[in-house]
Amino acid sequence: MATSTTNAERTELMRVLPGLLLAMLLAQLDAMIVSTALPTIVGEMGGVDQLSWVVTAYTLATLASTPLYGKFGDLYGRKWILVFAIVVFMLGSALCGAAQTIGQLIAFRALQGIGAGGLLVGVIAIIGHLATPRERGKFQSYIAALGAVAMIGGPLIGGFLTDVASWRWAFLINLPIGAIALVIVVTRLNHVGQRVEHRIDCLGALLIALFAVAIVLVTSWGGVKFDWDSPQILLLAAAGVVVFVAMLLVERKAAEPVLPLRLFAIRNFSIAQVLTFLVGFAMYSMVAFLPLYQQSAHGYSATSSGLLLLPMLGASLVTTMYSGTLLTKTDNHRAILIGGSFLFAAGLCLLLLVDQGTSELLFSIYMIVFGLGLGVLFQVTVVTAQNSVGRANMGVASSTVTFSRSIGGSFGVALFGSVFTGRLLDGLAQRLPADDYARLAGGSGRLDPAGIKGLADSVREGYMASVVDATHMLFVWAAPFGVLAFLIAFAVRAHKTAE
Repeated sequence: MATSTTNAERTELMRVLPGLLLAMLLAQLDAMIVSTALPTIVGEMGGVDQLSWVVTAYTLATLASTPLYGKFGDLYGRKWILVFAIVVFMLGSALCGAAQTIGQLIAFRALQGIGAGGLLVGVIAIIGHLATPRERGKFQSYIAALGAVAMIGGPLIGGFLTDVASWRWAFLINLPIGAIALVIVVTRLNHVGQRVEHRIDCLGALLIALFAVAIVLVTSWGGVKFDWDSPQILLLAAAGVVVFVAMLLVERKAAEPVLPLRLFAIRNFSIAQVLTFLVGFAMYSMVAFLPLYQQSAHGYSATSSGLLLLPMLGASLVTTMYSGTLLTKTDNHRAILIGGSFLFAAGLCLLLLVDQGTSELLFSIYMIVFGLGLGVLFQVTVVTAQNSVGRANMGVASSTVTFSRSIGGSFGVALFGSVFTGRLLDGLAQRLPADDYARLAGGSGRLDPAGIKGLADSVREGYMASVVDATHMLFVWAAPFGVLAFLIAFAVRAHKTAE
């Protein structure tokens, strides 16, 4: 059966594309916008030990909800599922802007993430449905380029709003953008997909969410809240294994599984998921913790720390846009993925050379190399996964890509948060007197630049040195994942996409 779209579908895609891009912008912007505001948020609300959860709650809720959104879209049609996701996201944004405690903010970020899961899956699946397989590279390049713009604009906007107004506007800014996207989608998008008889795989969705939660809790609590060999961590890890096995059994037998395991029998689809996981792992982690490093270790403002991410994010934007065009022209997924993963790995390895004396120019060069590879992988993995499956599974394929990236981000932020916090606390304990250590290491400790400048010289120097040491440990953990991505890319099988 031919898979080419009709002229009417192409016309509809062009009419609704601005609304789809705005919807995608919402989800991608908020994965990044909070990064430069985090030190100020913690400085105002306290909760240093919960800092990573402001990011993790969002990515975890996103990954837990994406499989279900993909399936609902395939079964009911994708228009109203996307509308629902936009409304949920806007509600979560409004509540985040009104949060009064760090606990409330984390909870409302989770609500945002539930909406974001539908935005990411819905937009990618709608474009995948309305565009031909060969054209998907071009249209998905718009999405990927928007993601790169969000990576650039998110930290900058978040930092600027934090400095000139309040960190709360980093969330409230979503409301007018969401309203415009909602109007365009409601008025210009027809029902994409037909409603069919169905059996919703609620148990599968629940098990997937529980597995994701178990992974994140183990990586975020291990070595910080509990020892790695403590009963709590061991029980959580065991529970994760049990849930994972149960998930495989349920999804294998389900009439309409949320996550069809048969798709993972397709070689390129599976490899794309692994690479997407590693992209999410590195991308979310770097953007979450580098502003903290720049503000805490070097005293930069929130806006300045956003500007210092520009080399990485700008390079990612360039290769995101170019790789989509190159893929459309050459249809050579394998070569492009190998080249992108090489740059990705090289950038992470170069960051191992960073220390407190590294110049801004040299640091920027390292970040550019990493960003070039990140942009390629961010884009090409999506199209590789989509072109590996039939049109009937487009929603599930899209949700699986988003799920893999989100779980990679959740795992990365949780793991890096645990490594960073553990190393930071060890460094503070070694460098500071007991009273100063208790004040800075406690849940109410301030991490914002103003609080750091107010410390006594000896305390400030000890704190900054500990932050640098903790950040270097993140690079030590990240580099092997980059090398792994490079090696895995060689397993991609070359093939030609059907017209």
